Amino acid sequence: MNGLNVFPTIAELKARAKELRSATSAAGTSLSHSESLEAVAHKHGFRDWNTLRAKALANNTLRIEEGGLVSGYYLGQCFKAEVLAFNEWSQGRYKVKLDLVEPVDVVAFDSFSAFRKRINAEIGANGKSFAHTSDGRAHLELTL
Repeated sequence: MNGLNVFPTIAELKARAKELRSATSAAGTSLSHSESLEAVAHKHGFRDWNTLRAKALANNTLRIEEGGLVSGYYLGQCFKAEVLAFNEWSQGRYKVKLDLVEPVDVVAFDSFSAFRKRINAEIGANGKSFAHTSDGRAHLELTL
């Protein structure tokens, strides 16, 4: 299974710190919240929590796996979709095939509509397609 999993999110790192705190408490040792955050940072090879947090914020935390669910915007319209395929095409470029839960209207005119249920796109690690609309917005923007 292919997937893009750049770095743990801050929420995941904090959850690990909470689990550590609970585990040490059960073992009879008490860690403060701050101490547990620092321990998680050290476990990930960082000198302190602030450095780890900055790295997590700076990295794309986009998570895409075949069979998983994603959400975002396609031609400016909000969607949720199942990932049918996800492959690294070249370094930093990924091909994604999505099956939308609800089709989106890809026509901006009121006089007619054209609905799309499947999307094939090439995206970067930031979750945005390289193709853009005339106003400069990415065709596909996955929510990070």
